[in-house]
Amino acid sequence: MKIGDILLSAVRGVTANKLRSILTMLGVLIGVGAVILLMAVGNGSAQRVNGLITSLGTNTLTIRPTGTTTGSSAITLAVSNKLNAAGLGHVKSVVPESTTSLTVSSTNASESSISIIGTSADYFTASTASVASGSAFTKADVTSAAKVAVIGSTLATELYPTGSALGQSISVDGTPFTVVGILAAQSSTGFSDPNSVVVAPVTRIQRSFTGFGALSSLLAESKTTAGVTAAQGELGVELNQLLHVSASTAASAASGTGTTGTGRTGSTAATGGTTSASSLPYTITNASTLLSTAQASATSFTVLLAAVAAISLLVGGIGVTNVMLVTVTERTREIGIRKALGATRGAILGQFLAEAAILTLLGGILGVVAAVFASQFQINGTQPVLIGYSIPLALGVSVAIGVFFGVYPAGRAAAMRPIQALRSI
Repeated sequence: MKIGDILLSAVRGVTANKLRSILTMLGVLIGVGAVILLMAVGNGSAQRVNGLITSLGTNTLTIRPTGTTTGSSAITLAVSNKLNAAGLGHVKSVVPESTTSLTVSSTNASESSISIIGTSADYFTASTASVASGSAFTKADVTSAAKVAVIGSTLATELYPTGSALGQSISVDGTPFTVVGILAAQSSTGFSDPNSVVVAPVTRIQRSFTGFGALSSLLAESKTTAGVTAAQGELGVELNQLLHVSASTAASAASGTGTTGTGRTGSTAATGGTTSASSLPYTITNASTLLSTAQASATSFTVLLAAVAAISLLVGGIGVTNVMLVTVTERTREIGIRKALGATRGAILGQFLAEAAILTLLGGILGVVAAVFASQFQINGTQPVLIGYSIPLALGVSVAIGVFFGVYPAGRAAAMRPIQALRSI
């Protein structure tokens, strides 16, 4: 019997009971669609997280004080200046950050709980914040503690809805500032809106609002992305000297003892977390390390989603077995007659395997179409991003499952003896 004849007989067998075939394909459709769509959701979620981390800058390091550090162990503006003057080989710049939340107002509107960032002129090159209109404040402005500010695009619109905020005056908790620049719009990286901020010279923010004590953090920029780890080590050594960290404390931190929930590189804290009294008075967060961790977690999450969805595909395969067993039972007479007329075991086996493959192939194709359509819409705030290999993978697995689960019913049909098949009528 020719292959064409086998396929034609398989098509006739599938269309003989349309409702049953449709319900069988529906099970495969759901399984294939779920695998592709959930993998797309996992991939979309991973890309979103990676984008947020990348937006922080993969060649930057964030230094934060641990607990309540005072006196010689505090990270102050003087420490920031000494780190910049140290000439560290892999560090391009160290930017101080003194932050608070205050009410900002203009003659038109007032906004409360606005993030105020006191920093240096290097902030606009070290961070991802860039000035879209106007200009950034200068080193001279920092030296003179000038009352100038660069504000976020959202805040600019809220304070001056009918005109440009550039060159206008704003009041920060009663202190007047002149707007010299407006930041380019940024994606949100957390609960706060990066487009609703006021960035001003750190000397002015300390003098008017936060005082001259410890800074909120330091932002260090590595000269190259590849040199981030080396820059982290250099900063750790220099900070230990500037903050008068004892050799025993530095050694304990380097070996990872006396800490919980943190990793250590050299004599520095690689990530933030809970630290004990014997640990360093600072932590250094490496954005590239966070990115690698996020990518590994995202891959595991995507695989987990695919595994969960594969269960429905497996259930669809079991449904194919059930349908094919019923089909073999109903067509016992047909099988007997065909065998009596000379149909070989291979022809009978091939026909029923072809029927199973057709059911799963059609169901798989419809599942792909449904998944591609569904991926155009956001799911729980996440935009699915299709993975190229997921479509042929899911489609191939669906056909393989159909053939696998169709082997037993097809083998049962092929093993029938003509006399037994005809006698059972």
